[in-house]
Amino acid sequence: MTTYTIWQDRMPPTIETGAWGWFVGVGAALAVLGMIASTNLILATVVATYAVGATMFAGGIVQLVHAFGVRRRGWIAFWIVSGLLYLAAAASVIYDPLFAAGLLTLFLAVSLGASGLARIGIALGWRGHGWGWMLASGIVSIAAALVVALGWPINAVWILGLVLVVDLSFQGIMLMLIGFTLREAGI
Repeated sequence: MTTYTIWQDRMPPTIETGAWGWFVGVGAALAVLGMIASTNLILATVVATYAVGATMFAGGIVQLVHAFGVRRRGWIAFWIVSGLLYLAAAASVIYDPLFAAGLLTLFLAVSLGASGLARIGIALGWRGHGWGWMLASGIVSIAAALVVALGWPINAVWILGLVLVVDLSFQGIMLMLIGFTLREAGI
């Protein structure tokens, strides 16, 4: 039995016949968006930062609405303050997206380094099949963290755009490959 057949036997039953086209279409759209974003990394960084600001704004509104939903439980002040802080943070991101991009870039470097250290620790403690790949993955994450951190704050104007481009492109390619695999399977 081949790997493909094993995978095909475990295919989720909820995928509709002909759904492969959706996977390919959405994947192609994401890949095109990645290519468009790659033409101007600074603009892509600003757009990604505005998306974070818009999400924070929505979170602030939800927390304010929630405050009035739980006002009888004595926590209204906490939720109002929390919602207002989210709105203030969103306003600062929208007011100065490049400064916010600098902070997000620094956070990205710290997160990459922490996840790399965690994977190295797991790999060294595990030593099972494939532990070397996890070790290598951790080392690459730490190297990426160092590259981002050593270039900060200058790289803050383009690094988030680059991350967006890579993410959109790989998501698009992955969805197209899934779609083509589903088509071969007759789904």
